[in-house]
Amino acid sequence: MKFSKYLASLTAVALILGAAAFAKDKKSGGFDLAEPAHIGSTLLQPGHYKAEWTGTDNAVQVSIVENGKTVATTPATIKQLPSKASANAVLLKTAGDNGKQIEEIEFGNRTEALTLPGE
Repeated sequence: MKFSKYLASLTAVALILGAAAFAKDKKSGGFDLAEPAHIGSTLLQPGHYKAEWTGTDNAVQVSIVENGKTVATTPATIKQLPSKASANAVLLKTAGDNGKQIEEIEFGNRTEALTLPGE
C-alpha cells in the first residue's frame, strides 16, 4: 500500500516537472555565435547564448543570456518557418560600421525563429 502511494506521488511530481520544463523550453532556445555581432547597441562576443522571450508573435521581448546573466535585450517578432530547422542557426547581416548584426535566430527541430530589428 505504501509503495503504490509512493509511486503515485512520484509519478505526479514527474509529470508536473516535465510539463514545466516543456513550457519553459517553448519560449527559449540556445544558440552559438561564431563571430562578434551586435544585438542593438550590445556587442556579443563568440560563445554560447540562450534567447528567452515573452509576448505574442508580433511583439516579443527577447533577453539574451550568457552564463545565467542577461547581457542584452531587444524587441523581436516570431517568424514561422516552412519546416523545422535542422539545427540552431544565427543569420547575420553587415551593419553600417562593417560590423555584424544578428538578424535572425533559428532553433533546431522547431518551426519558429526570432527576427530581430536592424540598427
